Amino acid sequence: MMHFVDFTNSLPWLLASSEAISAGVTAIFALLLVGLITCLALEEKIHAKKSVIAGGFAVICLLLGTVFEILPFGEVVVGSHGVEVEHAAEGTEESPEPGSTDRESSEEEHAEGAHREETHLGGHEISMPVYIPAIDWGVIAIILGSSLFVDITSKSGLFTWIAIKVTKATGGDPLKLLAAYGLMTVVFSAVLNNVTAMIIVGSLTAVSLDKLNRSNLLLGFLLVEGLLTNIGGLLTLISSVPNIIVGTEAGISFAKFFQCAAPYVVVATIVTIAMGSWMYGIKGLKTEEEKEEAAKLVSSFDENDGIESRGFFWFGAAMLFAFIVTIATTSQLPYISKLEMGFVALAFAAIMLLRYKSTADQFYKALDWDLIGFFMALFVVINVMEHAAVLDAIGVPLEKVIGLGDMAGTGLILVASAAFSSVTDNIPLAAMLAKILGGLGTPQDSPLWWSVVFGANLGGNITPIGSASTLVAVTIIHKYKLPLSFGGFVKTALPFALIQIAIALIYVLLFLS
Repeated sequence: MMHFVDFTNSLPWLLASSEAISAGVTAIFALLLVGLITCLALEEKIHAKKSVIAGGFAVICLLLGTVFEILPFGEVVVGSHGVEVEHAAEGTEESPEPGSTDRESSEEEHAEGAHREETHLGGHEISMPVYIPAIDWGVIAIILGSSLFVDITSKSGLFTWIAIKVTKATGGDPLKLLAAYGLMTVVFSAVLNNVTAMIIVGSLTAVSLDKLNRSNLLLGFLLVEGLLTNIGGLLTLISSVPNIIVGTEAGISFAKFFQCAAPYVVVATIVTIAMGSWMYGIKGLKTEEEKEEAAKLVSSFDENDGIESRGFFWFGAAMLFAFIVTIATTSQLPYISKLEMGFVALAFAAIMLLRYKSTADQFYKALDWDLIGFFMALFVVINVMEHAAVLDAIGVPLEKVIGLGDMAGTGLILVASAAFSSVTDNIPLAAMLAKILGGLGTPQDSPLWWSVVFGANLGGNITPIGSASTLVAVTIIHKYKLPLSFGGFVKTALPFALIQIAIALIYVLLFLS
């Protein structure tokens, strides 16, 4: 069933703020946005971290926003609670007439145009810097809590244990090994994060193929695994940052996200592994002698090497299971649903930190502060762009694209998102499009949300700079002195990416619309 979205009622949102902002001011901030995106695309060339780039632009945007008087300075009310108040229609009395029942009065008022609206009572005003409310602290909490939890859980040796167990189960057969490592990459990318998954599986792949005397297959394995990290990044709401941003803005629950994304991930994983085995000549062992020799070689792997404490190992396994279940059911849990997923992630991280309570600072140091700082600065920039009517200006042509209908509009946004994400960071794109779609009043079940999710994730498979995980894959490839240039990666990965995007288009348009 297709859902055609009528955005005519959303035009006031597009134009309300822009009416008070001059075109010149909007143009200045639009140039700043282009500058930010360009600098992020050239991150390696200018030798600057994402947080520094975005932070610098955030400072400039805030200063200019103050100069042009477009930012909402003032006191902020906190601690209030919402209540519903019924308003009588204009020209009618709010109190019921003598002799009439409350039900009759209510029916008459609603018949004449009475309505209910939510208002806020209580709370108090506090002074808060304008850039603090601009940051989506729910997203920051999810990233911070999940990163800490995964990092601490990995110290139990659980993920290495799983990886070696999987390796032994294949018996050293190259084709089975490719399928197993591919599946493990997808699962690890969904549960951990793309970069961690690529490091764990990529490192194990190099060691395994070396012991099996199959190092000639390493390039094919690493490339397929790098591409599958972005497939696995589609599986759950917390698998990748674009998922978190878009899913949070759209109000998609963890369970709903998984339900919608899983069928595509299964099909895309099978197709990618099949293409990889064909393109790189990765075949199964045929003779019994070959199978026995390979099984003997992998049997020397010891899955217990990374386990320091058997008790902590099982505790880590139990907590990982509980974490996934709790995250998946957050929207249904009493009390927890109000605190949301960010609280769940931070709570589980706090529980795991108890194991290292005297050395917790080692995990704080290991956090990706560059990523967290980048997010905070990016949210500030996007917020200023909204006040400068830049998002409104982008929203007008975007509205026309959407107005082409679910088929054409959704397809164009998915392809454009993928193309854009292949040459620069997909996070600003996801944040900007999510904000615009939210402002346009896009329904939660609209395929437009999924076009951004699929496009932003899959675009990372077109070039080695399209995502952090493909960059890690190329780094490992170069570490083992395998020949693969930038152009070589694009030439090899492009067929995979095009087929993955084509499948995504079909899936979103036919099954999510």
